Amino acid sequence: MSELPFQGLGCMRMRPDTDGDPDRDSTRVVHAAIDAGVTMVDTADMYGNEALVGRTLRGRRDEVLLCSKFGVVWGEDGDWSVRADATYVRDACEASLRRLDVDTIDLYYLHHRSDEVPIEETVGAMAELVTAGKIRAVGLSNVTEEDVRRAHAVHPVAAVQEMWALSHREVEQLVPALVELGIAVVAHSPTGHGALRDPELPGPLRDVAGAHGVSPGQVALAWVHHRAAEWNLRVAPLPGTTSVAHLKDNVAAAALALTAGELAQLEQVRQPPAPPRASAG
Repeated sequence: MSELPFQGLGCMRMRPDTDGDPDRDSTRVVHAAIDAGVTMVDTADMYGNEALVGRTLRGRRDEVLLCSKFGVVWGEDGDWSVRADATYVRDACEASLRRLDVDTIDLYYLHHRSDEVPIEETVGAMAELVTAGKIRAVGLSNVTEEDVRRAHAVHPVAAVQEMWALSHREVEQLVPALVELGIAVVAHSPTGHGALRDPELPGPLRDVAGAHGVSPGQVALAWVHHRAAEWNLRVAPLPGTTSVAHLKDNVAAAALALTAGELAQLEQVRQPPAPPRASAG
C-alpha cells in the first residue's frame, strides 16, 4: 500500500436512521466523499455498522481503499476487552468480510494492543490473511513503538492509526520510528473529537481561521495535513462525519495553505486529554 488518499472518511458514527435528512443519508455521504476524491473509507467491527458501510459501497467498491479493524470486544456491561489470538483474528476477518459483503479488506487493523497475546501471534495470523487474499495490508492502532517494531519484523505494517490533532500529539512519540520503517499514519479525530470545531474557541485557532475566512475545524484539519511535510511522512487525516456539508468542509481544508508564522501560532493550542482511545479510533 504505497499510496494513501489525501484524506479519509471515518465512519464510526454512521447509522442507518437519518430521520429522512438527505444531508445525513449514509450512502449520500459516502458517495459524496468518493466523488470528492476521499477514497479511504474506515470502519471497525466494534462500531456495529460494517453492514451499513458495505451497502453504501455497492457499485463503487473498486473506487475505495476499504479499511476495518478487529480486536475490541464489547461486554454485556458495556465495557470492552481485547481479543487478538490467531483464531480470533481469522474468525473476526471472516465475519467482517460477510458484513461488508466484500471479498477483500484493503487495510485491516488490530484495533488495540493486547496485554495477553504476543503481537507476533496476532500479526502472524494477519500475514496469513494477506497470503489468502482476505486482506491486502496490515495496520495497527493504539500501539506502542515496541509493538510496531515487533509487528513489522513479522510482516510489513502499512499504516498505524492514531489520534493526531493540535490538541493531542502523543503519536509524535511514535513518528520517528514510523518514518524509519516507512509506515504511514492515518490520523483519526484530527479536530480533537470535535472540540477544535467550536467557532467560539478563543486564541490562535480562531485568529488563523478568521484570517483565512474559514472555520476553526478546517484550520485544525489543515494543520494535520501539514504534518506530512513537517515530518517527511505519509499522513492521511481521517475526519469522521455523517453530514455531506461537513464532508465538503473537510475536503476544502486540504487545500488550505498555512504560513510558517501561522503554524508557529498554532503550536500554542492545547486541549484537555482525549476520551479512552479504543472508543475513539
